[in-house]
Amino acid sequence: MTTMTAETATRTAGPGAAVTLDAVTRTYGEVRALDGVSWTFPRGTFTAVMGPSGSGKSTFLHCASGLDRPTSGTVRIGGTDLGQLSEAKRTRLRRERIGFVFQAFNLVPSMDVEQNITLPLQLGGVEPDRAWLDEVVRRVGLAERLRHRPSELSGGQQQRAALARALVTRPEVVFADEPTGALDPRTARDVLRLLREAVDQTGQTVVLVTHDPVAAAWADRVVFLSRGRIVDELVAPTVSTVMGRWESL
Repeated sequence: MTTMTAETATRTAGPGAAVTLDAVTRTYGEVRALDGVSWTFPRGTFTAVMGPSGSGKSTFLHCASGLDRPTSGTVRIGGTDLGQLSEAKRTRLRRERIGFVFQAFNLVPSMDVEQNITLPLQLGGVEPDRAWLDEVVRRVGLAERLRHRPSELSGGQQQRAALARALVTRPEVVFADEPTGALDPRTARDVLRLLREAVDQTGQTVVLVTHDPVAAAWADRVVFLSRGRIVDELVAPTVSTVMGRWESL
């Protein structure tokens, strides 16, 4: 096994693009879910993606993260063109360079919290650096819950475990799909604060898909989708400015 050390964990630091989409289109039969989308997410930024139901938010996230292949166009993670990778190499890239947080948590019921958090490293044959693992666990407040299974945790604790799993490899970008949708407001705030800290303290890139103006206001900017196209952008958002743009879509 190789070891994920603090030195290798900082490999993504520096200027440039974390994710680049160039003329990305995704069709499903006669439905055009994405329609020629071009966008760049700079490293070390927090971007929220919003839009009404059917606007293409989930398709946008799936294509940007390599979970789905676009019908046409190019997606790059850093300098890597995902379209040039085999399925096996795409899977490895997602495991090593991308973190995912979903509304449904997606924890393995038979594993305890520590096993769930370190699962991406286990799958890649990487021995976790204990100091970094302890730091991630401390940040999410689960140091006393490492031997518990998901069924023994609250919804907020499960989401924090899922977030720790997304952060433990120090990925280049974290994609979060409605991560606060099933949480109460206080717990949602805690999860959003952790995402904000990942950007501010460790220079990671976060792309958050959300329908919640309160969640979007934690971001550096908000990108608005409508009918598969980016139609607006809001820099330095507040809850009121997000709601105003949202209502005009």
